[in-house]
Amino acid sequence: MREDALRTIIEPQFLLNAYSSGYFPMAESRESVILWHSPDPRAIIPLDKIKMPRSVKQSIKKKNFEFRIDTAFRQVIEACSQREDTWISQEIIDSYVILHSAGYAHSVETYKDGILVGGLYGVALGGAFFGESMFTTVSNSSKAAFYHLANHLIKKRFILLDTQFINEFTESLGAVEIPKEHYLRILKEAIKLNVRF
Repeated sequence: MREDALRTIIEPQFLLNAYSSGYFPMAESRESVILWHSPDPRAIIPLDKIKMPRSVKQSIKKKNFEFRIDTAFRQVIEACSQREDTWISQEIIDSYVILHSAGYAHSVETYKDGILVGGLYGVALGGAFFGESMFTTVSNSSKAAFYHLANHLIKKRFILLDTQFINEFTESLGAVEIPKEHYLRILKEAIKLNVRF
């Protein structure tokens, strides 16, 4: 039996049910089992407070970045997993590629001279977007993809941008922590919205 025939996946509906209940999966390492998380407090990025820094605007203009959506999902998630300490296992990659095919997982990609140099991926459910991971090979390319995503979500009338945990990088993008109870109330309203990514 081939090795790839032994791989398991998380069923798309199971993933969507988890997100709609406030949970998301992370592997402990590239080869380990998947654990389910629902942190309290929860980190979100308020869409009404996002402002693109001048340095990112200058990078977009100077480096002539081009943005695309959903044209290289597998490349983006695989690039996000290419770090020494990763929670993106092969099972997660395979599961989210299937979720992307079903229309729920999305990528925002930054290109320079036609080459993919940065991007991010996440899951959209109603008016909620759950940001999962980002990667960059050129300075400010992932931040540029983030601001492209934020503008896209605002235009599409999304109300929740979930970043799950707060760290120095997400805080620099505007992430704040809110109590889980408050997060679940926003999530409930967001997933009811009839909007599309």
